[in-house]
Amino acid sequence: MRSEGSMLLIKHAAEIVTSTGTTARKGTDMNRLERIIDGALLAKDGIVEWVGKTAELPEISRENLTIIDASGCSVIPGFVDSHTHFVFGGYRPEEFFWRLSGTPYLEILERGGGILNTVKATQSMDYDAMFESASRRLDDMLLMGVTTVEGKSGYGLDFDTELMQLKVMGKLNAVHTVEVVPTFMGAHAIPPKYHGRGDDYVTFIVEELLPAVVEQSIAEFCDVFCEKGVFSVDQTRKILQAAGDLGLKRKIHADEIVSFGGAELAAELGAVSADHLLQASDKGIADMAARDVVATVLPITAFCLKEKYARARWIIDNGGALALATDYNPGSCFSHSIPMLIALAAIQLTLSPAEILTALTLNGAAAVGRADRIGTLEPGKQADILILKYPSYLFLSYHAGMNIVDRVIKKGQVVVDKGYSNLGGIK
Repeated sequence: MRSEGSMLLIKHAAEIVTSTGTTARKGTDMNRLERIIDGALLAKDGIVEWVGKTAELPEISRENLTIIDASGCSVIPGFVDSHTHFVFGGYRPEEFFWRLSGTPYLEILERGGGILNTVKATQSMDYDAMFESASRRLDDMLLMGVTTVEGKSGYGLDFDTELMQLKVMGKLNAVHTVEVVPTFMGAHAIPPKYHGRGDDYVTFIVEELLPAVVEQSIAEFCDVFCEKGVFSVDQTRKILQAAGDLGLKRKIHADEIVSFGGAELAAELGAVSADHLLQASDKGIADMAARDVVATVLPITAFCLKEKYARARWIIDNGGALALATDYNPGSCFSHSIPMLIALAAIQLTLSPAEILTALTLNGAAAVGRADRIGTLEPGKQADILILKYPSYLFLSYHAGMNIVDRVIKKGQVVVDKGYSNLGGIK
C-alpha cells in the first residue's frame, strides 16, 4: 500500500504519450516517444510516481485521492512555451497592416511604430497595471495547455522599467498557475538616448543593469538581440560573457534577419538556446548541434512577417535539438496560439507529430533549463499534464488550428476543466 498524501490518479486513458529523459532530444531521437495504451498515471504531492497500463496499477490508498477517468482521451505533458515577450504595454495593430502593405521598417519607425513604440508604452505603466495585463495573458496561455512559459524583459531599455518587468514575472511565478521563467533582455534594442552610442549602452548593461538583476535574483537567463543594426557579435559576446560570469544562463536572438554569426556565437559561448535562426548558416547549425545548444524556432513570427521559415527540418536531420515557441509579443507576432504553432510546424516546417510534441515539451523544457523536472510524464517529474479531447495526440496537428486541450493539470492539481470530452469525471 502506497503512503498517504495528496494524490491524483488518471486511468483508462486511450493513450499516454510522452518523450523521456532529462536532456533535450536531438535528431532522429526526437521521433522516439513512449506510448501506453489504456494508460494510467499516479501523482503524489504534485510529482509523478508511476506511469503504466491501467491493468497494472499498484494498490493505492483512496484517501485524499482524486480519480480522473480519461477514457477516449490522449494524455500528454504540459506545453512549454520557451520564448515569449508577454510583459509589455500598449499594442501596435496599425503597424501589422503597414507591414502587410509593404511599408519598410524604417518608415514604420518614422510613423512612430516599431519596438520603441512599445518601449514608450511599457515605460508609462505602473507595477499594478503591468502585473494585471500580464496575468490575463497567462490565463489565456493556460487554456491552450501552456504550463510553463519563458518571459523576457526588453521593453524598458532603462534601469527602472527593465527591473520592474522582471519583478512582475517573479510575482506571477509565485501566484499564477503558469510557471514563469524570467529572462533579462535589456539588449533588445538601442534606446533613443544612446542613438549612435551602442557601445555606451552595452557598458550600461554590463556595469549597471546586469549587476542589479543578479543582486536582486530576478532573472535566470540573459538574452541579446544579435543582429545587423542592433547588437554586433562582439557586443553580444561582451554582454553574455558578463552575464555568465555573474551566474546567468545565456540565450541569443540569432540570425533572424541576416546570417550574422549568432548561431556560431551561441555554440562558442555554450548558450542554452539560440532562437529565430531564419538565416542561420549550415556551420552555425552544425556548431549548435555539436555543443548541445537548443535551436528554438518561431514559425508564427515568420508567418506574420511573411518571411521564409527557419530550417527546422534541416536542424533535426543534421542532429540538432529543436524547440518550438510562439515569440508572443505586441509587434512581429501578436499571438500565443499553440494550435497555430502546431499547424505551422506540421504543414510548413514538415515536422512529424512526434517531433512537434517533443519540441513543445521536453525540448522546450531544456530550452529553459528545466528538463530535469518538467517536459515528460515520468516518475520524479512534476505532474504537469494535459488531457486532450480526442483519443490520439495526432489530433493536435490533424485538427488544424484548433485547441483540443480539455483539462490542464499543474503540479497534480486540475486547473482547467472545459468539459468538452466524454470523460468519466473526477471522483
